[in-house]
Amino acid sequence: MQNPFSSAESSVINQTPPTLKLHHPLSLMALSRLFSPKFIAFITVLSAIPIGIIVSIERAEPATHVYHYHGSGFFRECSKWDAANNRFIVSFFEGGLGVVPLPEKGTKETPFEEVTVVKELNLGRNSSLGLTIDKERNRVLVVYADVLRFRYGAVAAYDLSTWNRIFLTQLAGPNDEKSFADDVAVDAEGNAYVTDIRGNKIWKVGVEGKLQSIIRNPLFTPKEWYKNLLGLNGIIYHPDGYLIVIHTLSGTLFKIDLTKGEEVKIIKVAEGSLVMGDGLELLSPTKLVVAGGVSRLLESSDGWNTASVVGTFSGIKHRVATATTVKDGKVYINHAVGIGYPRKKHAIIEAAFK
Repeated sequence: MQNPFSSAESSVINQTPPTLKLHHPLSLMALSRLFSPKFIAFITVLSAIPIGIIVSIERAEPATHVYHYHGSGFFRECSKWDAANNRFIVSFFEGGLGVVPLPEKGTKETPFEEVTVVKELNLGRNSSLGLTIDKERNRVLVVYADVLRFRYGAVAAYDLSTWNRIFLTQLAGPNDEKSFADDVAVDAEGNAYVTDIRGNKIWKVGVEGKLQSIIRNPLFTPKEWYKNLLGLNGIIYHPDGYLIVIHTLSGTLFKIDLTKGEEVKIIKVAEGSLVMGDGLELLSPTKLVVAGGVSRLLESSDGWNTASVVGTFSGIKHRVATATTVKDGKVYINHAVGIGYPRKKHAIIEAAFK
C-alpha cells in the first residue's frame, strides 16, 4: 500500500528541535480505545484486584528498582531505553510518543516527567503501540493501530534528534481484512517487521518505508479459535539473522530464519509456559525476556531451536506488564497502567528473575 502522506508532507525544514512535533490536525477520539482487546485485558486484570490491595501495593516499598514518571495519559504500551540520549522512549495508547529524560547520576530520584515529542493528530483514533530503536540509523520506529475497528494499521519512523518524521507507511486500511498491528522489530539492513495480533501475519517494510511483503504461515494460527483472539505479538530481531516472535494466547514461540527464505519453526520451550507473553527483548544472544503478567527469562544453547525458562518475575499485577527493555545490563519491565489523577504515575520496574 502507498504511504498516505507525500514526501513533501513528511519532510520538515531543519531547525532547532522542538519539544513537540505535530502533524496534520484532526480531533482526537480517545473513547475508540475502550473496546480493544488490549484494553479489555487491562480491565479484566484490574477488576480482579480489590481496591484495598491496590492501595496497599502502591504504598509498599518496591522489592526492586523502579523508575516512576508522570504522564498525561493512563496507558503506556511500550517503553525502550535510549542509551545514547539517557532517556526512555514511551508510546502513548492515545497516540504519540514521549520521552522520559533521566538526570545525571547522583541526582535524587523522584517521579520523572514525561515530555511529548510526537503527536500525529491526523491519527487521533489510532493508538501508538510497540516501538523499537534503530541505533544504526538514529531513528525510532513505532506501530499505529485502530484498536476499536481494526481498520487501520501503520508503522512510522522518526529521527531521534529532531523528531521529524522519516516515513509513515500504511499497512492496512478500510478495504483490507481486519487487522491489529502491534509490535515492530528492525533487522541489520533496516527492514521493519510488524506483527498483526489479530490476523497472525507479519508485514515487512523496507528501510525507506516501502511495504515489501507479508509473512504468513499455517503454524501461526492455532486450531482453537479462541487462541487467535490475541495472536502474534512481541517480536525481536536476533543478530544471527532471524526473528523471534511470541503468540500470546497459545504461548508458542516462533523462529523465522531470514537467511532461509523466512523459514518458520516452532521453538521448543521447556520448564515453563509462555501463555500471555507480550513484548520481547534480548538480554544477550542466548537469553530472551518475555514480558507478561509473569515475565520469563529464557535461555538457549542451540541457536534458538530449543529454549528453557530459567527465571520468572512477577511485577505489579494491577499495572499490567506489556513490554521489556534492557538498561545497563539490567532488565526493566514496562507496566502499561498509570495510577493517579490528573497526573498519572507510571512505572518501569527492574526485573529480578528467580
